[in-house]
Amino acid sequence: MLALALGGFGIGTTEFVSMGLLPEMATTMGVSEPSAGHLISAYAVGVVVGAPVIAALAARVPRRTLLLALMVAFTLGNLGTVFAPSFHELMASRFVAGLPHGAYFGVAALVAAHLADPGARAKSVAMVMMGLSVANVVGVPAATWIGQAFGWRSAFGIVAVIGALTVTALAVWLPRLDSMPTTNPRTELGAFRRTQVWMTLFVGMVGFGGMFAVYTYIATTLTDVAGLSKAAVPLALMIYGLGMVVGNMAGGWIADRMLVPGLFLAMTSVAVSLAVFVAAAHNPVTALIVVFLIAASGSAIVPGLQTQLMDVAADAQTLAASLNHAAFNFANALGAALGGAVIAAGFGYTAPAVVGAGLAIAGIAVLATSVAMQRRTDARLAA
Repeated sequence: MLALALGGFGIGTTEFVSMGLLPEMATTMGVSEPSAGHLISAYAVGVVVGAPVIAALAARVPRRTLLLALMVAFTLGNLGTVFAPSFHELMASRFVAGLPHGAYFGVAALVAAHLADPGARAKSVAMVMMGLSVANVVGVPAATWIGQAFGWRSAFGIVAVIGALTVTALAVWLPRLDSMPTTNPRTELGAFRRTQVWMTLFVGMVGFGGMFAVYTYIATTLTDVAGLSKAAVPLALMIYGLGMVVGNMAGGWIADRMLVPGLFLAMTSVAVSLAVFVAAAHNPVTALIVVFLIAASGSAIVPGLQTQLMDVAADAQTLAASLNHAAFNFANALGAALGGAVIAAGFGYTAPAVVGAGLAIAGIAVLATSVAMQRRTDARLAA
């Protein structure tokens, strides 16, 4: 579990550190900051493309071998970022680094569930995802500081080292997993024919976007609305990361005991905390408290949603589990775009929280529809 989580730590660090080092990367490459923002998009596109393609094409590859190959590719992609001589090659390296992201988390979640004690599947999945949460507390702030002090390339060099350490840890600690079955591309692609797979993905694509609508613009919101100093923003981001850790642990515990009710509870908490943030953002203390709650409630969704996808995917679990992280990246883009749109329209920096609450409510509606559809299907089969 530690080896699997270490990979998640490296992936979480490389995904979010680009945001903190974007000005430095733009200056070095001689492009504007908005143009440099395409580096973040290139990584996200890599995630969305890589998740289904790798999961399907590598369906016959033993899970241990596949995890090792994915982390080798991740390490090479980040080494490419370190040594990229031009902006276009830097874009290509970020795309390559993003390709293993979704497939790694998907396969790692399946392996964790396979190795878990009875009744502790979601808890084990949460342990794998813990690496992603801890990255926001430790990895991203540390790598950002290193990148600012020694040049942005050094931050991605650190990520490459984490990738190499993960490869070593997986090789040493991960069992052979001979009892874990493989499938084939045709079986995995069958996930696309399952309505409940699509509905579960839509829950993440819409409902999870609410958290990103606020997180994308959190630094300016805290300085311009709450009145925090710029020096306090890293502390606020660490509080956000701590919320993710707590939410991830709580989400895994709840999902093992009441999977679907737990998802409703987590998504309702997201909607409420985002709505409260509209007023709480005007005071630095209440703003930081609610930032923690937004992160905790949002992260509590992840273990349950990952477990739900594995349940509804039947024999196409690898593809379905991998697509979960493609859905989260779509949610990231959707939340950021809608949050930016209301700010650009002149509604202020608390408006993304209103949009986020609306997205969370929409996610609850999608989840309720999914549950109702499944109940009708179960009743029809029983009859």
